[in-house]
Amino acid sequence: MSATAVHSLWTTAAEPITKIDAPKIEYGQLAPTLIIVGAAIVGILVEAFVPRKSRYYVQMFVSVVAIAAAFAAVVALAADGYGTTKAHIAAMGAIAVDGPALFLQGTILLAALVGLFTFAERRLDPEAHGNRVDSFAAQAASVPGSESEKAAVKAGFTTTEVFPLLLFAVAGMLVFPAANDLLTLFVALEVFSLPLYLLCALARRKRMMSQEAAVKYFLLGAFASAFTLFGIALLYGYAGSMSYATIAQVVDGTVQDVSPALAGTMGNDALLLIGAALLVMGLLFKVGAVPFHMWTPDVYQGAPTPVTGFMAAATKVAAFGALLRVLYVVLPGLRWDWRPVMWAVAIITMLGGAIVAITQTDIKRLLAYSSIAHAGFILAGVIATTPDGVSSVLFYLAAYSFVTIGAFAVVTLVRDAGGEATHLSKWAGLGRRSPLVAAVFAVFLLAFAGIPLTSGFAGKFAVFKAAAEGGAAPLVVVGVISSAIAAFFYIRVIVLMFFSEPKPEGPTVAVPSPLTMTAIGVGVAVTLVLGVAPQYFLDLAGQAGVFVR
Repeated sequence: MSATAVHSLWTTAAEPITKIDAPKIEYGQLAPTLIIVGAAIVGILVEAFVPRKSRYYVQMFVSVVAIAAAFAAVVALAADGYGTTKAHIAAMGAIAVDGPALFLQGTILLAALVGLFTFAERRLDPEAHGNRVDSFAAQAASVPGSESEKAAVKAGFTTTEVFPLLLFAVAGMLVFPAANDLLTLFVALEVFSLPLYLLCALARRKRMMSQEAAVKYFLLGAFASAFTLFGIALLYGYAGSMSYATIAQVVDGTVQDVSPALAGTMGNDALLLIGAALLVMGLLFKVGAVPFHMWTPDVYQGAPTPVTGFMAAATKVAAFGALLRVLYVVLPGLRWDWRPVMWAVAIITMLGGAIVAITQTDIKRLLAYSSIAHAGFILAGVIATTPDGVSSVLFYLAAYSFVTIGAFAVVTLVRDAGGEATHLSKWAGLGRRSPLVAAVFAVFLLAFAGIPLTSGFAGKFAVFKAAAEGGAAPLVVVGVISSAIAAFFYIRVIVLMFFSEPKPEGPTVAVPSPLTMTAIGVGVAVTLVLGVAPQYFLDLAGQAGVFVR
């Protein structure tokens, strides 16, 4: 055999590659996410190159400017019609730019801005060695109670890395509800989860408890991520594609070109059902729905309170956005299979959250169980499977997130010698000691309970109305009963604050800087505005309620 013959054997087997298509990225439409990612990277560089004394102010400036710019970009996209007429799939099929995505991104960014103010608060703790301190550990790497920690406190160190971590979490949350293929969904899930695991471990006081919370969250979160990834693999095996639209077509049976391999797996419903179940399970974990809620009370109690407030608000918004998109865009053809399961999950979540909350003695755990009950109420809107269902969920998430951040911001103000006084017995008589703080907290509790003229009532009414019209009337009955149970423990806290005697050695109410005052003020304003005049915002959510396919 001659050398040329061998040579031709080697060379003729492969087709000549003429050109590789360059990726087509619509940078303008991805601007909100890109701005936040860019600012997070700048934040890391600030940690490396800016002197320690100035870092706090530089990080604060970068973060606020970035979040404001990203929000402006979302508003500009919405004004340009990307939420309605121009809604389409960007970034080569990876990201959807449509009404729900823009509405949820705007909500997440506003919640992040308000949450950022609580992160930056430095007047609540007494000054340590002449330096102002915040809620976060002086040096995260030092062992609690060790010499290196004492040295770090004495030197006036502050963990300013929390700002870029917050921005990375926000970046993941912006992509999560807008993801249009399963791989993007998973990457976004990891991008916003990892910074949150870290942030949970950084409390200045009660550090062991904080680190325990972070480890629990990390381990359970890793399990949930594994379930999600396994579900993605099975769905890919079923439909031969990661794209939401393609999977939906295969599920519906409307797919055009069926290859022999796809024809083999299309008939295999076990792949589809198990894959969908595992994927939805991972999302329900992030939402905090029973029976995937076990991490919530421990993590909410142990994490630094500003982190708890941000996490409780923004994670719920992002996770419900992703859950809506998966159920409404990818699996509408499976509606008869997933609706009964979601019914069961919604019912046990509403009742479980409300009943267990009655037994709680710690204010942060009480708010954690209340957030589980709220996840059940929002699921009632998800189950409606109507356009009103989507818009009611969007409205509820927007209303809920600001009440939550405001409530946790108030929790940071009530303090004793050991830091925050979170045990309910310490809150007795707070209304006499500090009427304004107690009154503000009462407003938030009434909103959680869904009392009329608060945003909570408007949100619950919208969700229950959508559920009833969507054929889930029994669910609404359970929801109303759960709301009544939940109202008991909210009102119990109000009675405790205003109608019991303050203890002589009770906690004091710290006077915050304008940052926390702004966070609480925004919470009260949103609660009252959405409660008294919700129509404009309901209309806005209604316009934003259509997913692009």
